[in-house]
Amino acid sequence: MTVEPNTRAAVLSEALPFFRRYSGKTVVVKYGGHAMGDEIVAERFASDIVLLKQVGINPIVVHGGGPQIGQMLKRLRIKSDFIDGLRVTDRATVEIVEMVLSGSINKQIVSAINERGGYAIGLSGKDASLIRARKLTRTKVDPDSHIEKVLDLGFVGEPAAINATVLETLRNSAIIPVIAPIGVGDDGQTYNINADTVAGAVAGAVKAARFLLLTDVAGVLDKSKRLIPELTADESRRLIEDGTIAGGMIPKVETCLQALADGVEAAVIVDGRVQHAILLELFAEGGAGTLIKRR
Repeated sequence: MTVEPNTRAAVLSEALPFFRRYSGKTVVVKYGGHAMGDEIVAERFASDIVLLKQVGINPIVVHGGGPQIGQMLKRLRIKSDFIDGLRVTDRATVEIVEMVLSGSINKQIVSAINERGGYAIGLSGKDASLIRARKLTRTKVDPDSHIEKVLDLGFVGEPAAINATVLETLRNSAIIPVIAPIGVGDDGQTYNINADTVAGAVAGAVKAARFLLLTDVAGVLDKSKRLIPELTADESRRLIEDGTIAGGMIPKVETCLQALADGVEAAVIVDGRVQHAILLELFAEGGAGTLIKRR
């Protein structure tokens, strides 16, 4: 497709101030499992990440892989249960989770970025103790006895600490880190961690200028199902309290709020279905989702 010179000039003119705004800054992008199943979307994502690096931005990719893990467990006939949206992970399951996340998925993303001119390297939380983890617990009140019970999720963890030194070292190179959400405990045990949570923790640890959480919805919607383009942290909490933000969007917004509290300048729940959503969010007025800022 041929682009008219005037159109090309207008696009560059609009994008240039944003290039300057983010030059030298870090942007953490959480890349979801469903999007990775579409080859065209995956190629477009890789190209966009390479472009960020080429214009002087420091991108860090954290990826999920729930659908791919589910497919592998089904193929191996390993039963998998969920509690509050978290996969119960026994010893057999955590081995498969690590194999899929740190192996096939991570290397597919790395290869896609490298094929488009980037220099990506795959990491898991075990590499240089990048993600120190602790066991995650959930409690539930029995409706009959009203006794609170601790639910054992197995080898499911949460970030205890992020080794930001590793990522700061890579920041000063041409390398693009691609991180699988596998953590390691003080006892050397492997833990499966929610990718959104890892991405938010990484963004906070490196004090990212932007934390982009790619989803398969438009962003945060109001009660009339219209996109809310921008929210403050206080407004976000009020929308959770009054039920406007509900279901699976709650943990995503809470992850963004925690990232802001940890020092991220702004977090964005981005509609990953939109072509070049990352570029539109960073380099154009209006963006491609819901921006959440401190105030």
